[in-house]
Amino acid sequence: MKRVKTISRVAGGLLLLILLMVFAMMYQEQRSLSYLKIAKHPGFDHRDYLIKNVQLVPMTVDTVLANQMVHIRDGLIVEIAPQIESSGVPVIDGGNGYLMPGLTDMHVHVWDAQELGLYLANGITSVRNLWGQPMHLRLKESIRKGEILAPDFYTSGPKLTGPDYPGDDNLQLVSVAQAREKVASYKARGYDFIKTYNGLSPELFDAILEECRIQKMDIAAHPTAAIPYTAHLRPEISSVEHTEDIVQQALNYQLDSAGLEAVVVAYASNPTAAHCPTLVVYYSIYRLLTEEGILNSSEVDFMNPLIRMVDSEAQYQRWSVAAKRDSLLADKILAQHRFHLLAVRKLQEAGVNLVAGTDAGIGITPAGISMHQELAFYREAGMSPFEALKTATVNPAKTHAFLANTGTVEVGRKANLVLLQSNPLIDPATLRKPLGVWVGGRYIPREQLEAFTGHARDRKNLLPSALRYAEYLLRER
Repeated sequence: MKRVKTISRVAGGLLLLILLMVFAMMYQEQRSLSYLKIAKHPGFDHRDYLIKNVQLVPMTVDTVLANQMVHIRDGLIVEIAPQIESSGVPVIDGGNGYLMPGLTDMHVHVWDAQELGLYLANGITSVRNLWGQPMHLRLKESIRKGEILAPDFYTSGPKLTGPDYPGDDNLQLVSVAQAREKVASYKARGYDFIKTYNGLSPELFDAILEECRIQKMDIAAHPTAAIPYTAHLRPEISSVEHTEDIVQQALNYQLDSAGLEAVVVAYASNPTAAHCPTLVVYYSIYRLLTEEGILNSSEVDFMNPLIRMVDSEAQYQRWSVAAKRDSLLADKILAQHRFHLLAVRKLQEAGVNLVAGTDAGIGITPAGISMHQELAFYREAGMSPFEALKTATVNPAKTHAFLANTGTVEVGRKANLVLLQSNPLIDPATLRKPLGVWVGGRYIPREQLEAFTGHARDRKNLLPSALRYAEYLLRER
C-alpha cells in the first residue's frame, strides 16, 4: 500500500510538472505575440488617415491615377482626389509611391498567429483558411475584438469527406443526417463557409449542398472523385480548388488538351463558377525532387515547426521514395505543372473567374511569400501583370459576400491597401517589400512589417501547435 501511495505521488508530481511546463510554453508563446497586439502599439489603433502624394492603382481598370490623395475614416475609404484637406487626421506621405488594394490569398492553412503577420508583411490583407479548427474561431474572435493585428480572416469548418477516406485531417461523414448536422453546427459556431473534400459520395455531397442552401453558407470544393468534375460547378460552390484536380479527376491523370477544352467550356457556361489554381503547392513537388537541401532553405524557416517536423519531412520522404521507383518522375511532375499553366491560360481566355490561392501552410509552401510565386506563374501562363493582380484583388471580391467590399481602391471600400516603391503593373516584384500596409484602416509601416517577418522566422512554438492540433482531434473528430 505504501508503495502504491509513493507511485501515485510521483505520478501526480510528474503530471503537475508536465502541466506547468505546458502552461509555461503556452504563456511564452502569447508573450512572444506582443508585436501583433494592438493594445501594445497605440499607433495600430488609429483607423483615420489621409494618404498624400501617391500614384493610385485602383484595379478598377488597367491604369494609374497620378498625384492622388486618399482619405480613410473609420477603416473605410471616404474620399479620393488630387487635393483633400487633412481635417486634423494623421497624414502619411506616400513619397510618390504606388497605392493599390491589398491582396487576398483564397486558399491557406493557418497554424499560428505568426503566420498572420507574415501575410501582412507580404501585402496580403485578406485570407481564406480552408481547414477550420477551434483555434481559428478564437483567432477570428480576437481579430473581431481588435485585439491583434491581422489580415481579414475567414475560415471554413473542418474538411468534410466520406466514411472510407483516410486521414485524421478530415471529418469522415457516415450519413446524410450527420452531414446536415455538421453544416448547421459549423454555421452556429461561427465558421464562415464549408469545405468539401475528396471521398464524399453523391448522397453526402448533395446533402451538404442542400443544407448549405438552407443555412446560407458558401462552399469551397476540393473536388470529390465520386461525382463528375463538372458537377462541382454549382451556384452553392463559390470556388473549385486546385488545377491539379482538373488533370487528376476530370482528365483521369492524362494531359489531354481536348478534354481540357471541355472542362473550360463547362466553367465558362457557369457564370458563378470560380477556380482557385494553387499552382505553387503542386510545383513544390518538383522542388522537393530536384532541389538539394530544400528542407533547409530559408523559405522553409517560415513554416510552422509542427508542420516542418510532420508534413514537410513526410512529403520529402514520400517523393524521394517515389523517385527511386520512377527515374522520370521529376520530368512527369514538371510536364503536369506546365499543363496547369495551359489550363490557367485557357480558363483566363474563356473569362472564368480565377482567384489566387497558394495552399500555404503545408509542405514547403510558407505563408505570404508563396503568393508572389503564384502570381508569377499566372504571368508565365500568359496573363498581363494587371490580369494576374486581379486574381488576388478584384476577382475574390466576386466569390463571397464577406469579401465584396475589398479588392479595389474606391470610395466606400474597406481600407485594405498596400503602398509600393514602384508600379506593380510594370514591376510585380515590388510587391515583395511593401513600404506600408493598411488593414481595416490600421497603418503598418515598413519597419513593423520587417519585424513581423523576423518574428515568424524559425519560431519555437512546436508544443503549443501540437496542443492546438490535439484539441482539433478531440473536439472535431
